[in-house]
Amino acid sequence: MVTFKSNGHTCDGYIAGSGPGVLVIQEWWGLVPHIKDVVDRFAAAGFTALAPDLYHGESSTEPDGAGKLMMALNIEQAAKDMSGAIDLLQDRTGSEKVGVVGYCMGGGLALVVASKRPDAVAACAPYYGVIPWASAQPDLAAVAATVVGEYAEHDDFANPEATRALEAALRDLGKDATMHIHAGTHHAFFNDARPEVYDAAASAAAWDRTIGLFRSMA
Repeated sequence: MVTFKSNGHTCDGYIAGSGPGVLVIQEWWGLVPHIKDVVDRFAAAGFTALAPDLYHGESSTEPDGAGKLMMALNIEQAAKDMSGAIDLLQDRTGSEKVGVVGYCMGGGLALVVASKRPDAVAACAPYYGVIPWASAQPDLAAVAATVVGEYAEHDDFANPEATRALEAALRDLGKDATMHIHAGTHHAFFNDARPEVYDAAASAAAWDRTIGLFRSMA
């Protein structure tokens, strides 16, 4: 765990590895063991990975609790926390450019931080990203990153129609954006701590593509 500056405040996060910087953004559950494990996986793949604790010590194992935490999240503060995490990654790696990956709520926030920090975010990988806050839709025109998303066919949060609409919106703005919809999968298919939705084959394909995207930043 590490503490870093966040625009006049501080934020904690879990960091591991060495190499190019990758910001890992949590699901609505919080900074739980699964997200720390994902950080460790990126570290093993040759990256410096950091997951900021956007709930500042809180988490939930129940959907109702997670939903309340998500809806109570201060988006402006979360944006500052993610920006501070990028600053730390830049300092640790000596590189201006970072990749961002986020899951569920974090997938939506990945696009938010890509729009807030186009100077730094060179690659963005939203996984079944949802942005449930009407007042916090990202300024897609500001995104400078290559966006390669991983989405599920059967998803009540980020359905294929919404996914294709997001892809089209980015492309209409001249952005390099490709959204992959994995047939037969459900929301959170990458989360191997949830066997009821985990899909090993889709996860492996998505992981390989995300690793390739982030390696292309150099």
